[in-house]
Amino acid sequence: MTTPDTSPLPDGSVPIKLLHDRVLVRVDSNAGDRRSTGGILIPATAQVARRLSWARVVAVGPNVRTVEMNDHVLFDPESQPEVELHGTEYVLMRERDVHAVAAERIAGASTGLYL
Repeated sequence: MTTPDTSPLPDGSVPIKLLHDRVLVRVDSNAGDRRSTGGILIPATAQVARRLSWARVVAVGPNVRTVEMNDHVLFDPESQPEVELHGTEYVLMRERDVHAVAAERIAGASTGLYL
């Protein structure tokens, strides 16, 4: 049996059919080193308290109602399983594990984020 081709498409999405309320995201590449407000460089390996992360949605299941492809979502990376497809790491989660959504389509809303 051959393995299906799950190579990312040119738009960044992944040709995978997720089930139920699952969301597949790719963590932003700038999640490494960061700078404090005072300009101090904080390496990615520095121990910090639990920190939420932003990621871009690359696939959604049929029962997902509030998240769409290419949305940026805020989630807790510590409690989510990771999967590697063609050398790229993704995080798989349920829609209920998304804490906030930042997208241009909801920018006109009162808060700009779905909380």
